[in-house]
Amino acid sequence: MSQAHDVVVVGNGSLGLSLGLVLARRGVRVAVLGRPHRPGAASSAAGAMIGTFGEVTTTLLKSSHGRTKLDWAYQASKLWPEWLASLSPDSDGTDLLTADGTIVMLNTVGLPEIDTENYRAIRRALSEYGERFEDVDAEDVDWLDPEPTARPLQAMFLPHEHAVNAHSLLVRLEQAFLAAGGVVIPEQAVRVDRVGDRTGGVTLESGTVLSAGHVVLAAGSATQAVLDTVPDQAAVIPRLVSGYGVSALVDTIDQTAPRSVIRTPNRAFACGLHVVPRGSSQVYVGATNVISPQPRRTALVSDVLFLLDCGVRQVRRNLGRSDLHRIQVGNRPVALDGMPLLGETGLPGLWMMTGTYRDGLTLTPLLAREMAAVILGEESTIDLELFRPVRPPIQPLSRAEIVNDTVTHMMATGYETNWRLPVDLPLTIEHYLRLAYTRIADEFDPVFTPPPELLASSRIHLSIAQSLRDYYAASKTAVAV
Repeated sequence: MSQAHDVVVVGNGSLGLSLGLVLARRGVRVAVLGRPHRPGAASSAAGAMIGTFGEVTTTLLKSSHGRTKLDWAYQASKLWPEWLASLSPDSDGTDLLTADGTIVMLNTVGLPEIDTENYRAIRRALSEYGERFEDVDAEDVDWLDPEPTARPLQAMFLPHEHAVNAHSLLVRLEQAFLAAGGVVIPEQAVRVDRVGDRTGGVTLESGTVLSAGHVVLAAGSATQAVLDTVPDQAAVIPRLVSGYGVSALVDTIDQTAPRSVIRTPNRAFACGLHVVPRGSSQVYVGATNVISPQPRRTALVSDVLFLLDCGVRQVRRNLGRSDLHRIQVGNRPVALDGMPLLGETGLPGLWMMTGTYRDGLTLTPLLAREMAAVILGEESTIDLELFRPVRPPIQPLSRAEIVNDTVTHMMATGYETNWRLPVDLPLTIEHYLRLAYTRIADEFDPVFTPPPELLASSRIHLSIAQSLRDYYAASKTAVAV
């Protein structure tokens, strides 16, 4: 059995559905693929914070690539009101919003080298973009009731950083896509098919063949399994691993919820502790990001314990007496160099739209518009070429800076788990971690160094270490040829 389309989008998360929607509205025959329950997907388990500045870090601001990502997020944030309004003729989209702004707090749990500096970086970026924010008295933040040893020192309110209900957003995206004439196929692709020297379509789990002149791989961290069926391209594109995360939906014991998102700056390789309102008596709690070679479908007990402990200790003590409604697992798509994979591969007609790590949902309306344009042969208004899939590794920082960041974030994981050590022991741990990570980086390659979370995880996951070595070697061979 064979079906013909102009474009097949592999992946039915926020990026895949949004690209399909933009293309369908332009009269393109487009199909979006993916299992309806989206197992392990980042979109369906996300807190769905739509923010530009809440996740700004000192590292992001140090490089041109980081600055580009920040600027794209800022552009995307301005598109969201119209984008949400366009999804249904019966709503302006504001019913999808679950939070009125964001409170960023600097508390006593983290390291000054990370938390304090990232808090300052957020303020600096807000000022540079002329974006309004307001300093608030940390003790007066509504709903916040941490234990005394985790009390906030400073806080600021970002009135334009909202959140949406991820599940409801995906439902509405799919409805809008179908209304625009798109086709949803509730299966996964298992292979990219070639016709001569270009892409010819995909084969599905059922054996159905979909022919298409363009195939877009937008299935998050699950993209890698499909890309591996095109081995000559997979070898020269930074491999995707998972930034596995656990989140919890909690029905609060006092049937209250904050009005705004409450979060810390990014820290300990993760996206910062965040609590997002989900209605009047339920909250979403998230904090974790663990690099895994393969996407995970279930949560580790240790990560659930860590997440809930953070929420109770740092945000609201009575969460510990609340009902645990659901544990969710999602997998953020992380390329081996930590940067997005956007654009056409070396096989004509095969495109990638993934690797967005923590930024995928925020960037959705911008990337959907721009990727649709380049697929249709038009000019993009942003420089997608900067993150083309076939590329040498992107390394914004020096090896010494990366090693130092890796050590600092590893130490931060200890402090956030409330470890108790003799006061001079952390200095000794830092010393030996720095020696170890420097040695690991030197053994990988004389030039290329993976980003901090990949450097740290490569010590634990030998398959990630091997993937890094293979990619570095293939990149040099490609440049030589």
